[in-house]
Amino acid sequence: MTLTKAGGLAALVCAATYIFGFVFLVTVFAPLGFGSGEIDVPAVVTYTAENPGMMILWNTTIYVVNALALTVLVVALHRRIAAERPDAAALGGAIGLIWATLVLGAGMLANVAVEHVHALAADPEAAAELWSTLHAVELGLGGGNEIAGGAWILAVSLAAFASGIFGRIPAGIGAVSGFAGLLTILPPLGEVAGAVFGLGAILWFIVAGIVLLRHRQTPFAQETFA
Repeated sequence: MTLTKAGGLAALVCAATYIFGFVFLVTVFAPLGFGSGEIDVPAVVTYTAENPGMMILWNTTIYVVNALALTVLVVALHRRIAAERPDAAALGGAIGLIWATLVLGAGMLANVAVEHVHALAADPEAAAELWSTLHAVELGLGGGNEIAGGAWILAVSLAAFASGIFGRIPAGIGAVSGFAGLLTILPPLGEVAGAVFGLGAILWFIVAGIVLLRHRQTPFAQETFA
């Protein structure tokens, strides 16, 4: 398997982790206020203490698996873009690896929080205080804003378009999603921008995956997506 094909599969894995995250958020965490400013900390701590395995699965999928797949995608796109735009490829690669590192770090921290909350199940107040502290750090690393992700998707989409790798569709989706990610730095727009970024990123990962998997296979793929 070539690096380009591996990058295409990695992009689809990234999309799958986002879809899993959204479904889990809506079906399980929404009643707890998870992902909003009205989170019910005691309820989340209780759920975590009673369902540590489910929380580990959630964190590992949306953070750890995503970060590892993202790393492969970043390197694959860097290699493709470098042939035409080496400077843009270097910049995009650096931003992408920073994002992957932040996502991986957030996931590792989130799993540590689950372990400690489960250990403090007999002391709900202490567990809630510890979880709130660790969750704040987790959000700072990447769970609560999408600055690094927005910057990378925007930069790599424009670079890939300029290099002839992406066509208007993936580049346009990437520009909208990336810009929305940058807007998450503004508190009043955080939740809406975050939702636009997440949904846009799912579509972008899928389209980017198709482009990479169909590389040099059919004229249709080149004309439609690249």
